[in-house]
Amino acid sequence: MRVLAVADSDSYLKWAACLLGDLPSGCVTELVVVRTPIAPSPEQIAAAVGGREVPPVLSARSVRRLAERTQPDVILLACTGPVVDVLVADVLNELRPRPVFVSGLPGISVPATEKAWLFRSGCDLFVVHSEREVAEFSEIAARLGGGGAVGLARLPFLRTRSGGPAAVPGGNRVVFATQAKVPRVREQREQILLSLAELAERRPELDVVVKLRALEDERQTHNERFHYQRLWREMGEPGRLTFAAGSMQEQLELSAGFVTVSSTAALEAIAMGVPSLVLNDFGVSAEMINLVFEGSDLLGSLEELAEGGFRLASPAWCAANYFQPAERNDWSGLLTGLVIARPRTPAKSLLDGPEHAAARRRARLRVEVPPKMLRAGYRAKRRMRRYLKSLT
Repeated sequence: MRVLAVADSDSYLKWAACLLGDLPSGCVTELVVVRTPIAPSPEQIAAAVGGREVPPVLSARSVRRLAERTQPDVILLACTGPVVDVLVADVLNELRPRPVFVSGLPGISVPATEKAWLFRSGCDLFVVHSEREVAEFSEIAARLGGGGAVGLARLPFLRTRSGGPAAVPGGNRVVFATQAKVPRVREQREQILLSLAELAERRPELDVVVKLRALEDERQTHNERFHYQRLWREMGEPGRLTFAAGSMQEQLELSAGFVTVSSTAALEAIAMGVPSLVLNDFGVSAEMINLVFEGSDLLGSLEELAEGGFRLASPAWCAANYFQPAERNDWSGLLTGLVIARPRTPAKSLLDGPEHAAARRRARLRVEVPPKMLRAGYRAKRRMRRYLKSLT
């Protein structure tokens, strides 16, 4: 089985690289990055793929030519929603024989959203990572129609063992995993930094690290209005904090504690047995992307952070969320069945039709943007921000 994976941003690239590693032996895989305004930097690409060969960054037309030349059985579209839609419906639409199109979401997807399903409804298989997510997206699929099967996969970058997370020796590092979207308020981000600095003052033996998804001049899947490192500089650096990009796994291997507002990295920390804290000072809701952590025993306050109040996740919560037994993961079996069943009726996108044509053309323009425009910024910033806000 030949599989071509196409990613458009740092988080989706990491997901694709890991997911390819979970395919059955004998699969021939290739990974590329499609050039868009949120394409990762060379440093982000290297960190995301780990030990894999560094993938090339290609234009949408070059991705099409690559698919025509290699004729993959499967194309994994590890991209934000509008990019998935335009690749399936436009750029790769006329490939013959038609490959199986697979998409999915690279992290926590609770609660499930109609928007995520709509943009990916032209794909034959939609991959999520917990039984709760499968149930919620299956309900949306039954109600709205379109799309194909909903498959379950373990989050591929989690290190787990049968029966629950694996313990690792403690380290001397506390890692705060940032999230681009939340909290949205500058003052709330400043409160987090001050609590981290207070922890560093109380516990001088600890190295308190703010783990960035991207440096200030790098793109992310989502826009980050108040970048933590810039905020710290503007605050006058009132304490001892370290800022780092790169591999989250390398940070966790040296960690005695982990904290976030909402990040898939919390699941990595749980899997590695690192005591953790998910901040609830700014609410627990879908808007804060932390609703899934209810019942995990990890929700806590900034005050607890300053005191080093980290703890382990509830085993019952782990079993119900992302740490399901391996035999429950059915995505690769569904994928193999779809490949064997060709020719077949392809998935039907809910965004086909004249009412969506203009939006799809605008998305195509963003996918086709030349590299010199990305560097020089010829596109109006307002239009770019509007596009980035639409990403799912």
